[in-house]
Amino acid sequence: MFRQDRTAPSKAVSTWKGRKDVARSHPSTAVSDWLNGVGGAAAPITAFGGIITQYEDSGTTYRVHAFRGSGTFTVSAGSGDATYLIVGGAGGGGGQSNANTAGGGGGAGGVQTGTVTIDTASSPYTITVGTGGAGRQNNTGVAGVDSVALGVTASGGGYGGHGGYSSGNGGAGASGGGGGSGYTGATTSGGSTSGSGTGNAGGTGGNYTGDYSAGGGGGAGAVGGNHSGTTGGNGGAGASYIGITATNKNYAGGGGGSGTGTQGTGGSSIGGDARKGASGSAAYGGVPNTGSGGGGGAYDGSLTIGADGSAGIVLIRYEVA
Repeated sequence: MFRQDRTAPSKAVSTWKGRKDVARSHPSTAVSDWLNGVGGAAAPITAFGGIITQYEDSGTTYRVHAFRGSGTFTVSAGSGDATYLIVGGAGGGGGQSNANTAGGGGGAGGVQTGTVTIDTASSPYTITVGTGGAGRQNNTGVAGVDSVALGVTASGGGYGGHGGYSSGNGGAGASGGGGGSGYTGATTSGGSTSGSGTGNAGGTGGNYTGDYSAGGGGGAGAVGGNHSGTTGGNGGAGASYIGITATNKNYAGGGGGSGTGTQGTGGSSIGGDARKGASGSAAYGGVPNTGSGGGGGAYDGSLTIGADGSAGIVLIRYEVA
């Protein structure tokens, strides 16, 4: 869990996001924000709440509290620095109401990382894990809900736009949702970024002139793909952060936009794939607790539904030995 071995004790270890090193208490030792903490603990910390795991890295023992739903983080003894990863809930995919129309994919939830001091005086801490927005039939999706922990907010993702006679733009959010497509005669736009922990905008949707497909939602790492002919745009890629296990490190991928010819796929394989028109396949939701958008729905003779965005997550980690 959270493995990242140093090549030499005197050398910097990269941060969990990118290659930005930060100095620890001793200037000669640069360490990762997430994997190795910032500064030393003032006193051993004892805390409760969430799903608790523990691991050792380079001779230091760390404890991680994972909140997959809202709860309380209680420090019963000690104080010190804790690193956090907070991901907001993602937006749901848009539905559609008429033949040759398609819904946009939901935008990813926001991502916040950093370090904060935790202690008994400020405890207990309320942890709010944002839920994913619902996918909709014959309407735009629903935006994701903010996640809030340790005084930090990661905003929810934007909804996917509706496809139909009155197709709609994607909704704004931490990452924007993809635009819907249909009979408006004009291309729809993807949602813009807004709030805390912002990612990227959603992709554009098509129009009645022949471009019936819809754009995908934005992700933490990339803009959502635009529609192309009858092919829906792909969801924007998420970003890689070390999570509870080495196999669960990608968060905040956008949902794919549906298409009357080919559906868009979800970003980083964690955003939901869209429905393809007349394919008989349903749109897919984002992978649980990754803050990833739901795929859009497409018309195939009946009103199909855009898929739900997934809930976010809160991870808190500190040294114990």
